[in-house]
Amino acid sequence: MKKIFNDRNINKFLDWLIYIIAYTLTFFLVDILFNAFEVDNPVYYFVASLIMYGLNIAIRPIVFRLTLPLIGYTYGLFYFVIDFLMLLIIDFVLSRHFDIYGMFWGLFIAFVISITHVLIEEIILKPLAKGSDKK
Repeated sequence: MKKIFNDRNINKFLDWLIYIIAYTLTFFLVDILFNAFEVDNPVYYFVASLIMYGLNIAIRPIVFRLTLPLIGYTYGLFYFVIDFLMLLIIDFVLSRHFDIYGMFWGLFIAFVISITHVLIEEIILKPLAKGSDKK
């Protein structure tokens, strides 16, 4: 009988779970801290996190490669614009349940989300991957 749950599948699930929890908490904290961002129902934090994760997996690598020269020219500052575009897609998909008021605040929220993404990668996921490689 074939083993369904191997270590690689569990690691992918843990990565997914960590990202979803972190994005959900980030959206929640940004909503509490800033008046320029509003989510109608706490369920939409989770839905927005699922959409953000899907966009990061499907679209971000393509957009990143297409805009790499622009990211280089701006010393990485254009990277936040990519996150802002992802937030605009979430705003469009969730329409009245997820609102960002103003481009400046959207860019700031995208900055916070980028920092969250880097922290997840460097503090949580890379040490977990190193620990699983030692087995």
